Amino acid sequence: MDKAIEVKNLRRIYKKGKAEPFIAVDDISFDVYSDEIFGLLGPNGAGKTTIIKILSTLLYPTEGTVKVGGYDVVKESDKIRHIINLVSGGESAGYGILTVKESLWMFSQFYGIETNEAMKRIEKYLKIVEMWNSRNTLLNKLSTGMMQRINLVRGLVSEPKILFLDEPTLGLDIEGARIIRNIVKEWVKENKERAVVLTTHYMAEADELCDRIAIINRGKLVAYDSPESLKQTISIEKFFEITTPLGEISDKDLIKEMNSKSSINFTHYPESGETIILLRLKEEKEIAHIISTLEDNNIEIKSLRKIEPTLEDVFIKLVGRRFEDEEKD
Repeated sequence: MDKAIEVKNLRRIYKKGKAEPFIAVDDISFDVYSDEIFGLLGPNGAGKTTIIKILSTLLYPTEGTVKVGGYDVVKESDKIRHIINLVSGGESAGYGILTVKESLWMFSQFYGIETNEAMKRIEKYLKIVEMWNSRNTLLNKLSTGMMQRINLVRGLVSEPKILFLDEPTLGLDIEGARIIRNIVKEWVKENKERAVVLTTHYMAEADELCDRIAIINRGKLVAYDSPESLKQTISIEKFFEITTPLGEISDKDLIKEMNSKSSINFTHYPESGETIILLRLKEEKEIAHIISTLEDNNIEIKSLRKIEPTLEDVFIKLVGRRFEDEEKD
């Protein structure tokens, strides 16, 4: 598999007057392959935006080497710009006085695409995002979700080899976000020479879309692997959820017996009369003891579910806080 992006020992230091130099990116190395969706995750101020700017030739690295499509970002930035595109969630897809089709044609001309070819691509991608019927609508008449889809089409019309997506589903409802995710997946499948670099605040989105991810914190690379492999690193403890219809459990001896094998939490729901038992076990085989204990005490088990770790759990373990608790830039 060919490397779409190669990053080796990347550092970016910001200097301003007499102030102490700020290291935004500190000795980071990773590769992105063709036919891959690669996630770049981290809290605000972690260095994600700086890395994207360097990869898209908007900023020079202070140290290290970066190649995009085999070209050096410092020496061959012009060649890189012909094979990439960048789409940021929430940004304008063009001028409000233009129609959807006019705006997309205008952007196609920045890439030197002949008009007939540009119109074919515009029709193709507008149909894919289910916006062809809105081609003659003024941009300033579009909803946020519609604008986001047009913004994505703007990035696809040039048919780049490498597409940078910065928060592409920001502010979208569930259905709008689903449409964007499906388009991205199908676009990469369509041509194995393509690659996507994605930044997102939505852990479930990264889990669904990304083949591999890099988690950045305070300028350093703290994790770099497939979502599944990263989740396995924190799955030493096993989590189970048991639902019982018998109402609140107050038997102290029973609770003590169950606690001897696990960390346990009871939540009673008066409306349904059910109690949810959340178990954290050191070994999966210990669940058999818990089940036997409940059965010996004539407590019916309505359901038993193993809870798998999520990317959010990985993020919290590595970074120390949730995305919604992140620091401001």
